[in-house]
Amino acid sequence: MRFNELLDGLDPSASVQAAGIRRGYGGPPARAVNVRSGLARLRCASLLKPLYAWVSAARIPDADRWRRHAEPAVVVSSNTDTLSLWLAVGPRVILDDLHHRTGVAWAPPNGDPSRFGSVEVAAEEVATAYTVLAQAAAAGDPVAGTVLEWMRQVGAAQAFGVREAIGSPPAAIKCGWYGAPDETCLRTHAVAVLPRGGTRATVVVGMTALPYTDPRERETYQEKIATGLSVEAEHEKVAGTLLRGLMTTTLTELGHRRG
Repeated sequence: MRFNELLDGLDPSASVQAAGIRRGYGGPPARAVNVRSGLARLRCASLLKPLYAWVSAARIPDADRWRRHAEPAVVVSSNTDTLSLWLAVGPRVILDDLHHRTGVAWAPPNGDPSRFGSVEVAAEEVATAYTVLAQAAAAGDPVAGTVLEWMRQVGAAQAFGVREAIGSPPAAIKCGWYGAPDETCLRTHAVAVLPRGGTRATVVVGMTALPYTDPRERETYQEKIATGLSVEAEHEKVAGTLLRGLMTTTLTELGHRRG
């Protein structure tokens, strides 16, 4: 399937992005792919959690304390533990450290910097940051390696079938899902880091913000959020097929060979 087919017929209010990077010493020439329809930047808080965990380790002297919050932030997407890292280190410090390591510049949200989930990003920036993370792990960065290992532990219930779709069971992945009360869309997104050996890295990112305008459905969704019930099934219904299509098409455009 081509990107044009995936994006054809999208609601005018929808925003969709995909990006991928393939590069590394001893591999084929570097290649990058990205496509966008709608807003230039989106919020995808969960995709940034492993990156926050990575850079915050150097700022928290107590390694056990860091792990106590970083591991659940990555493996089960714990917002409470992510917030603990975010506030302990400081939003601007975390984002400045990410800029220093990856070259990607993100800004704290204007209204309330304590809201880590309000950072707005582009898919190609996320792909760039994860490529640096993956190559750092390959070069021996123990924290980067640990973070990727945690991403490999993300369970099927939070993976939206991404591993199966891209044909890579050992892929390190992170997915996210949310629909804020003031939004008329559901945001569903994913990143996958595929094992390639050596310092080679392949990273794909898919980000969606799709209309969710039925008042009763939105009310029910918010009730589930408020009571701690799962809403992944609703995101699967609204965006699952498109998200997986974005990921697999990006891999195809990168020239990635399965297996």
